[in-house]
Amino acid sequence: MTVTPKTNNHKPKRIGILTSGGDCPGLNAVIRAVVKVATFKYGWEVYGIPYGTDGFIELLLGKRQPEELRINEHGYDIPGLVQGLDILHFLSGSVLGSVSKGDPAQHADEILQGYEKLGLNALIVMGGDGSIEILEKLSRQANEQGSSWNWVAVPKTIDNDVPYTEVSVGFDTAVNRVTQALYDLTFTAASHDRVMVVQVMGRDSGYLAMESGIAGGADAILIPEVTPILDEQVMKGICRHIAKLRRYGRRFALIVVAEGVKNLLGKKEHYIGDYLANQIQEYSNKLCTTGDPDYCNLDKVDTRVTTLGHLQRAGTPTSTDRLLATAFGREAVELIANGNFNQMVIWQNGRVSSVPISHVIEQIEKARKEKVAPSRVDPQGFLVRTARDIGIYVGEVDLAS
Repeated sequence: MTVTPKTNNHKPKRIGILTSGGDCPGLNAVIRAVVKVATFKYGWEVYGIPYGTDGFIELLLGKRQPEELRINEHGYDIPGLVQGLDILHFLSGSVLGSVSKGDPAQHADEILQGYEKLGLNALIVMGGDGSIEILEKLSRQANEQGSSWNWVAVPKTIDNDVPYTEVSVGFDTAVNRVTQALYDLTFTAASHDRVMVVQVMGRDSGYLAMESGIAGGADAILIPEVTPILDEQVMKGICRHIAKLRRYGRRFALIVVAEGVKNLLGKKEHYIGDYLANQIQEYSNKLCTTGDPDYCNLDKVDTRVTTLGHLQRAGTPTSTDRLLATAFGREAVELIANGNFNQMVIWQNGRVSSVPISHVIEQIEKARKEKVAPSRVDPQGFLVRTARDIGIYVGEVDLAS
């Protein structure tokens, strides 16, 4: 059966899509959904902008031609027998490429001219809080210059720290990646009676560490929202917890620490996992002076550190991420079709919705001033309570309220 695309002369006919900031699984699934809905339902043209807003500059300079950026309904022509748009559903990274450094505002004029040269009616941007903030500045500058810059944002980040949305594209896959790593590390830790410290990403947010730590069977989870600083109280708590495990016959331990946790002086460490491992040895020696043999034995425990790094951004998108990406891509096109620009697609209460980007920016700017993540784990919420109630050390926070 041949599907005849619907057309509407009152709706935009040419839209662009780009990825900005760090990559994550699910980006290509968003692209696929956007192209399918835009072409099959509305008969629009879709243009993929390479390497974020840099693609607009390349277009303006003549390094790329508009026809090179067109994504047809059959997708990119991938060499070999497996071709077409649907293969994007399973690929990690971004086929458009992405840029996570530099300040596009310094090239605002060129970017806006490239946007106009391509003749776009609207733009879909996949990005985290930083990318959304940057694109909003470009949008305001375009409006001040009398240019038409219509856009819709799709939140994506393994940190899950974009405000208003309960989950962002890429987060579920990252949780699964870390959970699998914790499962694998458990066996080597158990085989050698080791304390295994695992450092995970998340910037100033603890969602990735907390959710994967619970799912991966961690014995301790340290996140910025609950243990922002590895002070003496926290270190004693960890050592006591490890000693307690060993008294009960559990001779190994798995500790997850988010990269946003700070050292004893309240400063960030590039490798907070290594710092934590050294502190465990130091404080176990201090506790040994109390005469308790449980702590005196800890300084003989082999403590190892694993920093997962960019492996957390990799892997085939989970079914959850593919579903979310597809729903987000579809909703982004529908927002454009209805003329609802300057909106960010969100997931709340089990359904797709949207919120004005201006509201998102307000929360991001507020978080910047407070030097915290725009979206944070609730120290009194169900995640922390669940971890505490099943015996995971999360710090000395009072959960009585």
